[in-house]
Amino acid sequence: MSHLSPLLKQSSTVCADHGRGSYLFDRAGNSWLDFTSGIGVTATGHCHPDVVDAVREQAGRLVHGQYTTVTHPNMLALTDRLYEKLPAALDAIAFFNAGSEAVEAALRLARHATGRANIIAFQGGFHGRTMAAASLTTSTTKVRTGFHPMMAGVCFSPFPHAYRYGWDDATTTEFCLRELDHLFLTQCAPDDTAAMIIEPVQGEYGYYPANCTFMQGLRERCDRHGILLIADEIQAGYGRTGRFWSHQHFDVTPDILITAKGLASGFPLSAMAASDSLMQQGLPGSQGGTYGANAVSCAAALATLDVIEQEALVQNAQHQGEHLATRLAALRERHTCIDDIRGMGLMLGMEITDRHGAPDGARAAALLQAAEAESLLLLRCGSHGQVVRWLPPLTVNCEEIDLATHAFERALTATGG
Repeated sequence: MSHLSPLLKQSSTVCADHGRGSYLFDRAGNSWLDFTSGIGVTATGHCHPDVVDAVREQAGRLVHGQYTTVTHPNMLALTDRLYEKLPAALDAIAFFNAGSEAVEAALRLARHATGRANIIAFQGGFHGRTMAAASLTTSTTKVRTGFHPMMAGVCFSPFPHAYRYGWDDATTTEFCLRELDHLFLTQCAPDDTAAMIIEPVQGEYGYYPANCTFMQGLRERCDRHGILLIADEIQAGYGRTGRFWSHQHFDVTPDILITAKGLASGFPLSAMAASDSLMQQGLPGSQGGTYGANAVSCAAALATLDVIEQEALVQNAQHQGEHLATRLAALRERHTCIDDIRGMGLMLGMEITDRHGAPDGARAAALLQAAEAESLLLLRCGSHGQVVRWLPPLTVNCEEIDLATHAFERALTATGG
């Protein structure tokens, strides 16, 4: 690692040689249950045989057909297959490399289509590390520090973090919508606002779901003022929360949807969907990219959809998520450092606090190290790094969840709790 950038920080000491299903292995054959899924990317598990076969076959025919130069069958087929999963109104799809790039494309389209400049994002959101995406991100300061000035025209409104505020959901939601209306009066006039962008279930800030009243309140205000609603489904979409898209929990349809991570089971690919009529309002040539819609990545994405459907992985995420939530709730009853369990499906966060009830990022970090020693890989998130996130592949089973939670309880005991 002598030549690897020192700014890249790994959350574990594992050097992964190969993976199978829910497990990673090093060269010596040691194994770890991987409940990180590459931050939600390996949705079908590591090296699912159907995905591997599709990639091998495609790599022998066409590795890269640059999609602003030529089309290729996988890209065309993937638009049709994705549309089957999308809200009916979102009938045009553009492809990119990563979530940040799709976020940037969504902002560009919103500004082109509306002729307005301002974007409203929500406190705690994470949308990426590139300039515009980072300008929308407030999950922690690490994405923004030393990177100023950020992109102009971004305003932030509260997200219903009931746990952080210490209020019930109804009180928190009423406050957040009232503050959004105040934002319209004081900082971000509706006639100047192109779009609102939101993670329906926030990721990096600590796995906070929104709720129906809040999301429907955003939809109503967007409709009233001609503002576009962008759903960032990069982490919470693609079956992760027990619905194919996380916004489906809230009976709301966005104007623009962004997806990535689990889209291609580990191959770099992202997508943005909108109505054809909305896409037509963008400027010609404003979408593209050298590696977008790579032929091998599209093959992996098609195989991923096959696996999700054939193995009923969305339903499995809901079922196994309920089992995982039950096991984590039992741990909370026995260990006082666990103050809250929240999330949806197989996207659950565990709030770690000290004896005074304050966020305890150091304890969470120690827990991850102890879990690794117990052959379990987990990640942290949250403003203090205090949230242990549980993000297994959508293929996970009850036995693996039981093994993981037993290992984590041993880690809790080893760290004094």
